[in-house]
Amino acid sequence: MTSTNFLTKSEKELIELGTELHDTYISNAPFPNISFDNFFIEKELRKILTEFPNLGQNKDDIYYSNPNEVKYASKGIFRFGPKTRSFVSYLNSQPFLEFLQNLTGIKETLIPDPYFQGGGFHEIKRGGYLKLHVDFHKHKLLKLDRRINVLIYLNENWKEEYGGHFELWQKDKSKCVTKILPLFNRLVIFSTTDDSWHGHPDPLNCPEDRSRKSLALYYYTCGRDEAEIKPISKNRITTTFFSRDKQDSVKMKVYNNLVNFANNWFPPVLIAMIKKNRKE
Repeated sequence: MTSTNFLTKSEKELIELGTELHDTYISNAPFPNISFDNFFIEKELRKILTEFPNLGQNKDDIYYSNPNEVKYASKGIFRFGPKTRSFVSYLNSQPFLEFLQNLTGIKETLIPDPYFQGGGFHEIKRGGYLKLHVDFHKHKLLKLDRRINVLIYLNENWKEEYGGHFELWQKDKSKCVTKILPLFNRLVIFSTTDDSWHGHPDPLNCPEDRSRKSLALYYYTCGRDEAEIKPISKNRITTTFFSRDKQDSVKMKVYNNLVNFANNWFPPVLIAMIKKNRKE
């Protein structure tokens, strides 16, 4: 497998690009992030799009429907076609990992997730959303620390009025700092900490026959800088959501208060059982 299968640059160029853009990545507001357009070979990425399943039609697909999120997701690699499997295999291989390592400056060795816990194909249909949140911090099976999110958008001819912008918010949750339209062949990379608030918080306004499609990969390390995570949340295996004043429902705030209470006081084994029953 070589980079010419999917990338517009050589593996050496890719690894060097990570080093070149490190300062940009860590200085981008509101927390370390970067986005690229046309990062992958267009015709190859279209093959991934042709393999994108109609999520919700398989009993093992995940459907989130609560005040925080209305979205679909695949589970594991079982909904990936052969081209997608080759693609994610490359994104989990040494050259791409070295690119991410150089880009982010993370000192601990990056480890990909063979189980795609929470990752894989994501789809939001008209009216759906993913409210502002910070991600779970521990892989529930591998017990590793989540450090980087990689999002690849697969939406051709996507219009501004459809919405679905990926939003990155100020660390104090006071305002949105960066909005990214989920255009085809747009790659977004960002670091995950206790303060990396992000999401797609407003209902999607695309036509009924369209949806917001993406492929998500997460990367981990064994150990991390303890300053990035509060002690009470360092082992959290669930996502933490935030409700915006006067923009999100009271129901969402009540729901999240209950969820946060459970996360802080229920035994981790009970939280894991609840997640398992939700097919996460």
